Amino acid sequence: MGDYERALADIDDIRSRMAASTVFHGLGPAALATTGGLAIATALVQGALIAVPAERPGLFFAGWIAVAVVSVVLVGAEMVVRSRRHHAGLADAMIFQAVHQFLPAGAAGAALALILARFAPDALWMLPGLWQILVSLGLFAAAPSLPRGTLIAAAWYFVAGCAVLMLEGSAPTLSPWSMGVPFAVGQLLLAAVVRHASGDHDAR
Repeated sequence: MGDYERALADIDDIRSRMAASTVFHGLGPAALATTGGLAIATALVQGALIAVPAERPGLFFAGWIAVAVVSVVLVGAEMVVRSRRHHAGLADAMIFQAVHQFLPAGAAGAALALILARFAPDALWMLPGLWQILVSLGLFAAAPSLPRGTLIAAAWYFVAGCAVLMLEGSAPTLSPWSMGVPFAVGQLLLAAVVRHASGDHDAR
């Protein structure tokens, strides 16, 4: 490796270290709050249009997967804009770190959905609770680089996921509200935490 390549590698290493020790201000309250609203809206629509979700699990989960995709796009777009504004030259490294921290939980959620749908469709009722627990684990993993209050939202998702598994385990079924309420509350909590942290950051 030449001196030029070595210097570039050292710069990348420094950027990575700085990103790891910097609080990420790329998450935006507007997008997070919008995703919470989408969760409630989806629960309302499914409650009105799908009489027995357990009889149409494909349609039920297709709706929530669509919401997840839209939410990722909204949060990701705002994350890029805010990262450029708050982190300047570290923006790319900060975004990469944030995605890297959440990626295992997202991959695990997708894998669980495919496995249960293919090999254990009778256990699909567990998926909402499991997804919430995975979101919790992703937030706990990312907590060191996110605003301190993020732990509150992470704890909420963990408790909500366990509660959904316990409540629906007594009579296994699918309910749009077992998805809508936990995710709406969790995203609104995150939005409040990020908004408060953004205010402090701007004040400084």
